[in-house]
Formats: sequence, C-alpha cells, structure tokens
Amino acid sequence: MARKLRMGMVGGSYDAFIGDVHRKAARMDGRIDVVAGAFSSNPEKSQETGKRLAIDPSRVYDTFDAMLAAEKKLPADKRIDFVTVVTPNHMHFKPVKAALEAGFHVVCEKPLSYTMDEGREIKNIIAKTKRAFMLTHNYTGYPMVKQAKAMVSGGELGKVMKVVVEFPQGWILALMSSVGLKINPWRMDPKVSGISNCMGDIGTHCFNLAEYITGLTIDSVCADLTCFKGQPLDNDGNVLLRFNNGAKGVLHASQISFGEACGLNIRVYCEKGRIAWKQENPNYLLVQKDDTPVMTYERKGGGYLTPAADRGSRIPVGHPEAFIEAFANLYVNFADTLVALEEGRKPSDLELDFPGVDDGLRGLAFIKAVVDNGFNDNSKWTKITV
Repeated sequence: MARKLRMGMVGGSYDAFIGDVHRKAARMDGRIDVVAGAFSSNPEKSQETGKRLAIDPSRVYDTFDAMLAAEKKLPADKRIDFVTVVTPNHMHFKPVKAALEAGFHVVCEKPLSYTMDEGREIKNIIAKTKRAFMLTHNYTGYPMVKQAKAMVSGGELGKVMKVVVEFPQGWILALMSSVGLKINPWRMDPKVSGISNCMGDIGTHCFNLAEYITGLTIDSVCADLTCFKGQPLDNDGNVLLRFNNGAKGVLHASQISFGEACGLNIRVYCEKGRIAWKQENPNYLLVQKDDTPVMTYERKGGGYLTPAADRGSRIPVGHPEAFIEAFANLYVNFADTLVALEEGRKPSDLELDFPGVDDGLRGLAFIKAVVDNGFNDNSKWTKITV
C-alpha cells in the first residue's frame, strides 16, 4: 500500500507534552500524517492547535463526536484511518469506545481506562469490531528493551529468578510546595486520575516492562504506598512481586525522590546470567553470562542483535536515539499492522510487537491490586485478577 496513513487526535493541544510527543513520533518515519483532531475540550484551543499544526480548518473539530461523525462521511481515501487518544485518564473510555464503534482503529495513551469495567468493555468492543488497538507503553519500543526481551524470555540466560525494576522521580515535590516546575496537577486528582497517582502513572510502566522483558506474568503483590504531604493519592510506593514461574521481584516507583528525573531501570537475574537497562542511558544494555565479564550491547550493534532490536534503530551506533524514537517504533509497528489488514494478510510477529488491550487490562489489575493491598487489605499478598 503506497500511501501514508491518516491520523486523527483526541486531546493533545498545543501546550500538552504527551500530545506533541505522539505527533512527532507518528510522523517520524514518513508513514503517518496527522490530518484531523479534536485537540481540546475547549473549542477555541482546539482550533488554535489545528492552526499551529497547519491542519485544514474544516478538519479541526470542537468535540471527538463531531470528528468521528464528519470523518466517517468522507470518502475512504480521505477519511482518517485511526484515532489517537491522549486525554487525561478519565476521558479515555468514551472516545476509544466511540472511535472503535465508528469503525476506526485506535491508539490510546495508558492507562487503558479509568476503571476495570471500562477496560473490559473496551476489550469486548475490540473483539466485536475487529479493529486494531495499541496502548502506548512506550518503553517497550526501545531497541535495547527488545534485545533484553529476546535474551531473557527466549531462555538464553536461563530461568528468571529475580527482577528489580524502579522508576524514581522527584517532580511532585515542587508542586506540593507550590514552587518550581509548572506541571498540570490533574494526576493528583482522583476524579481525573483514578484510584492511583504514582503507581497508575509510572508504577504501571515498571509492571509492564517487567512482564514484557521476562515473558512472565506477575501473580501477586505486597505493597506499601504513601501519600506524602497529605495528598489524596499515592506519590511513593514499594512493592514485592511474585511471578508465575516462582521468581521474586521488587518494584519501586516514586515521585518524591528529590533530584531524580526519569530514572526507570530494570535488572533481571537469571540462573545463567543477568541483564541491566537504564532509560536515561537507553542505547546500551549490560549483559553478563555465567562467569564471563560484563558485556555492553549497543543499539545498531555489529550483527548480534535480535531482528526486533535492529528494526527499532534508524541511525548508526554512537548517534543516540531515545524517547520519541521509542514511541515512533510503536507507531511503525502499528502502521505496518494496519497495512497488513488492509492488504488482507496476517501481520507478522514483528509488526504486532506493540502493547494491546490485554496489556492495558493487566495494568489496570496491577493498579487495583497494589492500591487494595497498600491501603485497604490487611493480608500480606493480594492476587492480581483481570
């Protein structure tokens, strides 16, 4: 199929961090154009965003319902192919549901939805409509994360025994003291964010990364959550993990760790080796096997990387690729999947290598289990139940 895919956005106005990331990532490889959007619940802001993005004013809408209705009436070679939803958590379900039922494929920021019931309904709608769906757990898009997955879940290092994954940040301290960083505080509002702030925002990335790399599922959790400074939702948490193969783990996520920026990192210890990866230095993966010295695997390395890792690199080693490129890798795989579906062929495993609705449901189940155990449950362990 020799054409670009056409993307419409819900949310992501000109002053929204993550919306701009999605647009840049989607456009990066020349596969996708952003041609329409309802960029804000404020119509004037939506129109201004469309103007700044040089989008045809007739395709800049005041509401997502108006966008879906108008785009559906356009000829097949003009209308959007898929919708990307980048609204706050409480507004994921309605546009996702409406877009799927209108016949459009969907990309959605995590979490999947505000509640588990909404998430289950989304899964049912996807099964009914047979539309493609991607959830942007973007850290799975890094080439060296894909290399780690191939080595660990493929059994190259033996059975997984222990996983340590952490995501320390410190940004919320400035908000709580009313000085410093200018960050939208909606994540601290239960009516918008849901039942969790820290675990729902960054703890789920740790959870998703641990399951993606190991190929295992986390069976149960024992959590200690804290709402420092009297905040209504958690801003720090420490969680013990039990995996379905008997492995144990530790997950630490924090937004009150002074001086930390975006310190996501993971270490996986196996019977015959280990791996270590840091998001702030993402182009390198540390690997050690048996009694050999520690080896550094590089992105775009000398022919020793898995096809998925090589597929996710664009430029030669030594020229860093990072956050936006990881998002772009998800969009490339999603685009290839849509092309395959349009051509009537089955997408390959490489093309399907992006998070989906089941990852979203497991993320929601993790948040619920951690909150139940950390705040409400006197027992030691809480089962994760989808």
